[in-house]
Amino acid sequence: MRQRISLARLLASTSLIAAVAMGLGGCTAMSKLSDVTGSVGPRAEAAPADRASTDPARAVDAYGQRYRANPKDADAALAYGQALRANGQRAQAAAVLEQATIANPGNKALLAQYGRALADNGNFQQAYDVLSKAHSPDNPDWRLLSVQGTALDQMGRHEEARSYYASALKIAPGDPGVLSNLGLSYMLSRELPKAEEALRQAYASPRASARVRQNLALVVGLQGRFAEAETIVKADLPPDQAAANVAYLRDMLSRSDAPHGAPKRTPVASLSQPD
Repeated sequence: MRQRISLARLLASTSLIAAVAMGLGGCTAMSKLSDVTGSVGPRAEAAPADRASTDPARAVDAYGQRYRANPKDADAALAYGQALRANGQRAQAAAVLEQATIANPGNKALLAQYGRALADNGNFQQAYDVLSKAHSPDNPDWRLLSVQGTALDQMGRHEEARSYYASALKIAPGDPGVLSNLGLSYMLSRELPKAEEALRQAYASPRASARVRQNLALVVGLQGRFAEAETIVKADLPPDQAAANVAYLRDMLSRSDAPHGAPKRTPVASLSQPD
């Protein structure tokens, strides 16, 4: 049996960053939790070429051509920025979206995407500030409230973050993405029973993504219930994917065993966002 996990050491060694897009649904094997978050605001609907909609590199090329033809076109910049984020080109996405917001002041869709791109790059305070301009107290967007909550969590402001999740849940009761973020917020402050409660609510939703399953298994494992955590990540999956999920979960939970000062590896958790 694996030696007992030191939660304090695990959390101290973890650098939380933004998560994989919830829209990448269909991937049932555990993915590394270090990618871009889900998009907020209008999506780029159909790529100029059919294959561009499923191939991030093709999407970057297709939308990039449209953007370069008219950099001040808000829709072109939005689509290009989203494609860059999906392709992992986070710094370039932030630069494109920054210029677009300058050319189109007050465009809330662009502000929302720019704020997300800033969060992707770890600029959490700036992301929070930009997102605050993308909606208003009299007309709040629950998706943006949830993203702002994750930015606050990244800065260690957990109580403030939870007030944003609570506001989001008043508008979108039971949303699994928001509940998952709430659970991870409690995990960060080492309130594991509360984290598990929120994540189980998220997991019970028919709209829950594979990421919710991952987050719940992580929190259960951090409480020492390794067999139960492995059961969660294996549920309803083909044998090869179940084995991959278990291996990744074990890897995440074992990272606290690394000697102090050892190089940091992929973060063990991340804050997932609703699309």
